[in-house]
Amino acid sequence: MTTRSFFKGMTYGWGAGRGDYRQPYAVDSLRNLRETGSEWIALSFWTYQDHVYSTSIPFDYGYTMTDRDIAFAVKEAKALGLKVCLKPVVNSRDGIWRAHIGFPDDAMGVPYWDAWFKSYTNFICHYAELAEELGCEMFCIGCEMVKTESKSEYWRALIERVRSIYSGPIIYNGNHGKEEGISWFDAVDYIGTSAYYPVGKRPGDSVESMMEGWEEQKAKLAALSRKFGKPVVFMEIGCRSALGCATMPWDFLHKELPASEDEQANFYQSALQSFWDEPWFAGFFWWDWSTKLYALEEAGGNKGFDIYGKKAGDVLKQYYGGKLPVGV
Repeated sequence: MTTRSFFKGMTYGWGAGRGDYRQPYAVDSLRNLRETGSEWIALSFWTYQDHVYSTSIPFDYGYTMTDRDIAFAVKEAKALGLKVCLKPVVNSRDGIWRAHIGFPDDAMGVPYWDAWFKSYTNFICHYAELAEELGCEMFCIGCEMVKTESKSEYWRALIERVRSIYSGPIIYNGNHGKEEGISWFDAVDYIGTSAYYPVGKRPGDSVESMMEGWEEQKAKLAALSRKFGKPVVFMEIGCRSALGCATMPWDFLHKELPASEDEQANFYQSALQSFWDEPWFAGFFWWDWSTKLYALEEAGGNKGFDIYGKKAGDVLKQYYGGKLPVGV
């Protein structure tokens, strides 16, 4: 019997600026990440296009990670025994969510789509080449680009180009509730999604109640896996340690909410317990682990996505640490 491939992962590096990966605190952070039992990181970083209607994606020399930064982080991760999924992302400098990058769906929009996908393909292929050179074990070709996803001919051409450069498995990171709108999942190796499903019914909800919320999603995700013959991966999933965040796991704005390690821990427990042994499910990349961690004694008052020193970290160690067997 063959053990299925399963990602015990964590997102690392998001929000860091140029040079940050090479700081001593970032190296210490990676060591602490490894202690969760994680075997993978999604090394995730972004560059900007000026606004959601831009057709050009320039390299931002003031902010974006350099190839030297990325190479350093990959080397450090591999020295710790971690595998790496390289995950470059495009954000919009105007502050509008990247899901809205796109153009009108009429004949006048075609030149804009052509120009944007040419620039985006060049952007992605630069990092696909880097991923190949650095021996990254997986590559993510996009994240939550909802308005672009109907342009299947462009995406298929991009994937073909990536495969000519990068020899490992590739994944696309869709967004929760939008996965069924992607017709080209057959062209990638894994179906990825940002699984910020609002499984909590009320602030302070129980594990059992959240698991009921996950049951509502499982049938859809299992059907998606069957349709394309590909495993599903939660390329992003997480919840802040703040009261009520399991009802809106994507939230990062409501700073006024009181801290709640239990809310976050229950979200982790419910997701891990719900999906761990599903044969069509291939794992988690939790959101997220900062390059610069807070002091351990500050964990109880921290209301971010990080789980360092929090109850959710203990939950994850139970699963990632090998105390619970991965289904085969």
